[in-house]
Amino acid sequence: MRLFDGGRVPNARRVRIYLSEKGLSVPIAAVDLSKSEHRSGEYLAKNPLGRVPMLELDDGTVITESIAICRYFEELHPTPPLFGTGALGKAQVEMWNRRAELELYFAIQAVFRHLHPGMATSEVPQVAAWGEVNKEKANAAMALLASQLANNRFLAGEAYSVADITALVSVDFLKASKLAMPAHLTNLARWHAEVSARPSAKA
Repeated sequence: MRLFDGGRVPNARRVRIYLSEKGLSVPIAAVDLSKSEHRSGEYLAKNPLGRVPMLELDDGTVITESIAICRYFEELHPTPPLFGTGALGKAQVEMWNRRAELELYFAIQAVFRHLHPGMATSEVPQVAAWGEVNKEKANAAMALLASQLANNRFLAGEAYSVADITALVSVDFLKASKLAMPAHLTNLARWHAEVSARPSAKA
């Protein structure tokens, strides 16, 4: 088994944080994105989308998409539960993970891909207006998460979950996208400080 990892990119980091929370160690195959190793013929033969992370099992089966990889390990190692417990708990984790990803991460990613000069050859065409629009979308998403955190320790309640991992890598992506957390979102800042202090956040 090998986890093809892309370094500090949010989705690769999401899987590493998850594995750290589970106490799992998986052999890492580093993929240097700056050298376009994810676009090599060998890599594309395994993953035609050319993205990281990618998990290759012992029998050659390939699993891509960060949450799919996490769900694979969740089935094998259900404790501690990071996708919730019980019907309601699992639904709440799924809901907040989707909100963190679709509303926050995707907005920040759009800002990064469409406004960062370093992405000019990867995001063709870059649409600056779309990047600008997503700045407000990101702020609105952070406000949504902050509202939830006003009465909850973590996004889906009192237990840390994959939703917090998704939100953490998203908030940490603000810096690379030249964005900032609005100062008045104190509940979000409190949560961010707590989850950032977990040992897994360094993964």
